[in-house]
Amino acid sequence: TYGTMAAKSSIRDTARVLDLPLNDADRIAKLVPTMSKLGKIFGLDEKELQRKFRSEDLDKVNQLLNISDGEDLEAETINQARVLEGTVRNTGIHACGVIITPGDITNYVPVATAKDSDLYVTQFDNSVVEEAGLLKMDFLGLKTLTLIKDTVKIVKAKHGIELDPDTFPLDDDKTYELFQKGETVGIFQYESAGMQKHMKDLKPTVFDDLIAMNALYRPGPMEYIPSFIRRKHGQEAIEYDLPEMEEYLKETYGITVYQEQVMLLSQKLAGFTKGEADVLRKAMGKKQKAVLDKMKPKFISQAVEKGLDAEKLEKIWKDWEAFASYAFNKSHSTCYAWIAYQTAYLKAHYPAEYMAAVLSNNMSDIKQVTMFMEECKRMRLPVLGPDVNESYYKFSVNKDNAVRFGMGAIKGVGHGAVKTIVENRKKDGPYKSIFDMAKRIDLRAANKKSFEGLANAGGFDCFKDTHRAQYFAQEGDGITFLEKAIKYGAKYQENENSAQVSLFGEASEVQIAEPVVPPCEEWGTMEKLAREKEVVGIYISGHPLDDFKIEMQTFCNANLSVFQNLNDVINRELTFGGVVSSVQHRVSRQGKGWASFILEDYTDSHEFRIFGEEYLKFRHFLIQNSFVYIRVMVREGWTNRETGKTGEPRLQFNNFQLLHDVMDTYAKKLSVQLDLSELKEDSIKQLQEMLKMHNGKHALNFVIYDNEEEIKLEMPSRKQKVQISQELLDELEQMNMKYKLN
Repeated sequence: TYGTMAAKSSIRDTARVLDLPLNDADRIAKLVPTMSKLGKIFGLDEKELQRKFRSEDLDKVNQLLNISDGEDLEAETINQARVLEGTVRNTGIHACGVIITPGDITNYVPVATAKDSDLYVTQFDNSVVEEAGLLKMDFLGLKTLTLIKDTVKIVKAKHGIELDPDTFPLDDDKTYELFQKGETVGIFQYESAGMQKHMKDLKPTVFDDLIAMNALYRPGPMEYIPSFIRRKHGQEAIEYDLPEMEEYLKETYGITVYQEQVMLLSQKLAGFTKGEADVLRKAMGKKQKAVLDKMKPKFISQAVEKGLDAEKLEKIWKDWEAFASYAFNKSHSTCYAWIAYQTAYLKAHYPAEYMAAVLSNNMSDIKQVTMFMEECKRMRLPVLGPDVNESYYKFSVNKDNAVRFGMGAIKGVGHGAVKTIVENRKKDGPYKSIFDMAKRIDLRAANKKSFEGLANAGGFDCFKDTHRAQYFAQEGDGITFLEKAIKYGAKYQENENSAQVSLFGEASEVQIAEPVVPPCEEWGTMEKLAREKEVVGIYISGHPLDDFKIEMQTFCNANLSVFQNLNDVINRELTFGGVVSSVQHRVSRQGKGWASFILEDYTDSHEFRIFGEEYLKFRHFLIQNSFVYIRVMVREGWTNRETGKTGEPRLQFNNFQLLHDVMDTYAKKLSVQLDLSELKEDSIKQLQEMLKMHNGKHALNFVIYDNEEEIKLEMPSRKQKVQISQELLDELEQMNMKYKLN
């Protein structure tokens, strides 16, 4: 295969050659909207640009156009990138294309050896191989198939049901409901934010809708999605250029979506043979102008002979030329939609089992694990930490239908350690204490590091008489309790194996006393969570910021991931919160105080530096493990007088505040949102009683809405005021009430 230069990579590659600084190159590349082409952006007039791009993307496009009109290095970079876009950048190997020949492949095509593969690679690309008459097959080995298989295994182990994904009914209401709500995190091909939005708008009701969306959600045909959605809901007329086209375009509401539709219509309208229709499909898909110019007169003349209007046929051909290069293969799209449907069916009917399989399949990617754990929270699905009496190597589902963390995710706990723990648990039942476990398992497979990892991650929390801190406590001899427990187990096993026999032939049992559990203070929440993160990479039993979740969601306009690139937010005030995970107060050579501190939130962590007056004003907030809310202004970097170049954007710290005080300072109004179709007298009374319990000073507002009738009614409460608190918001969530602050 050939890798070509896309818009952003052509800008970055050109910038590298022209010595444009990396930050500038990155800033310019980010002005290109996702999946857009420079050729298209520069080829459209102002009206077409407004029609094609959303307002935030349009601003970026206009910036790009303005920069290109200049005469500096940035303008040259963009204009050179326009020339390079679409040219071959590198060769690659097709992910799943396999060539099948009647005999030894070297007798048919030139081959080369491949990196990371024992198979040969053809020196021809796929189109030349096809023209040479060889059979090319695409064999897709998807990770999602493993995910489906793993879910089926978990369901069988837990419920004794043997599921066959190939027999899932295609009219399952629960599955379509999941798509309609856009709850597609972890669903193959449908989990991006853009696709979730389109799913909510489309509200698919039949499998054909899923196939079409899979084909449309890619560069080019994406612009047809809004029209497709409006036509499905009867908000836009479905029109056909010719009545004869309805038969094949009805399923996609009059929009040509698939290559197969072009093939079938060319046969129906112009009497093309199946072979000619396939040549037409390939020529359109690969923009082979010479072939298309040759076929066009044949299409029009043969269709006119069938009594069809020449003018309309010209329009149809023109539309095909414009769209068929984007048209997707329906059989491919159907396979992907079918796999997506199977995953959605499993998520809808066996949520815990499915999410356990998803987490297991992403165990090595901490960011993915964090994201899927958030999805479990949204689904009200408990995710419990590792437990030597319940966990396996991978994530699993316990008897209470909660997802249980896999021991394989803990640093230092290998396959061997997990194997001996699980095997002995199955053989002789749950472990009663750390001593019982040390006596029973193979201590060569589970070493000291394994025990420490399990203790830090909460794997021994099931032993109620001992808390985590005690495993690491020492009593004057410098040996931790955990080491003593391991030594006790080793000694016990040694005595068991030596089978000492007395003079009278009887086995003598040597009693070894269990070490005493040392008394010590329990770790605080922060210490517990920090150690979990150290051995697993994420917080398991909670997050330091969980008590301030509402403040973080409502009163922050940014998270810490924004600090990876501040060029997009110059001259904006950012408000964000987090926990200070480390801080260092320092003194400069001039004797002035300054500090560097690392702040951590749900998404990321970032190191900040604060100097001068700002340091003196806010240093009392910079204490390890303190929860802070910060306002900063992002300013343009200083300009170097000699080179004229602008440095990195700089931060002006406007305010620090404890997260604890944010609700009192900024909360003004609570709006409870009520769906008219779900309003019941009982729930209204329950809500009324609950709000009375939280009487206070904040304004209360009710928003009654009906999505079907498109009604929205705001009703401020004149008598009742409330005290906005975490407790009140938690109670609203328990009642499944939606709300908004301010």
